[in-house]
Amino acid sequence: MQETRLDTDRIRAARRVIDPIFLDTPLYRCEALEPGLGCAVSIKLETANPVRSFKARGTEVVASALADGGGSRAVVCASAGNLGQALAWSGRHRGLDVTVVASRFATVAKLDRIRALDARLELVDGDHEMARERAAAVARYDGIRLVEDSLDIETCEGAATIGLELVATAPSFDTVLIALGGGALATGVGHVVKALAPGVEVLCVQPLGAPAMTRSWRGRRVVTTDSTDTIADGVAGRRPIPAVLDDLLVVADDAVLVQEASIIAGMRLLLDQAGLVVEPSAALGIAAILEDRDRFAGRHVVTIVCGSNVDVDAYRGWVGAGVRH
Repeated sequence: MQETRLDTDRIRAARRVIDPIFLDTPLYRCEALEPGLGCAVSIKLETANPVRSFKARGTEVVASALADGGGSRAVVCASAGNLGQALAWSGRHRGLDVTVVASRFATVAKLDRIRALDARLELVDGDHEMARERAAAVARYDGIRLVEDSLDIETCEGAATIGLELVATAPSFDTVLIALGGGALATGVGHVVKALAPGVEVLCVQPLGAPAMTRSWRGRRVVTTDSTDTIADGVAGRRPIPAVLDDLLVVADDAVLVQEASIIAGMRLLLDQAGLVVEPSAALGIAAILEDRDRFAGRHVVTIVCGSNVDVDAYRGWVGAGVRH
């Protein structure tokens, strides 16, 4: 494998500092999904933990290092909701002072959970990129640790521990479908899969309304967008990080864009056939299959269900709106 920022030995070490409650999440074949998708489908359920997303794998690594480092125990991050909730959980358990900066337009349920976990929450009148700018300013002014999702290698290598769990079952599957936003999940899992199960295809999936990282991957250079327009707020970034793109270029076999209607159809399938309430980002893998059934016919795919922190009213509107693929 070409050189990346990620290291397989450090990823194995990360498992030892992550609270076991976030490890070894369920992985199972979901046959009820298969008639509608035309391929064998297994689910890696990253919602079965106290913060209902994969993000705590990374924040556990960050918080462990901060708690043991003997320096400042204060930390700040920008978040669409899931990272902030995870950092608040990991920080509270280690006595850290956590500040989360988020858009005031973020999912209310995610913001409420951040507050409930005793983090300081600051809201900005803009999108996630504005929250990133504000978090960086807070870190500079207060002299505290800034956690930047995907840029900070701990967030990628924490997420990569999912890959260790997946490859333990390889070669029983031949494609892994990974939601693509900032890139921590895709680069982390992708690194482990390509290092330890190189025959497995790594396919990244992003909404058509938030295409920056996919366009960057296709063009092999950073491509930014002026805005995003997607219900999948967890992956709605506009400015890819160059170092993360470099890592993604090494491990991703393909990156595809899916329509909003397909995301909603995927959410409905996961509810109706798997009994899972998921946020839009977590349905991206299913959406990719729905949009290109021929590509996946005869394959056994794993899709990482990466989060389920969803506003109940919005969710009811999406899955009950009668949108058909």
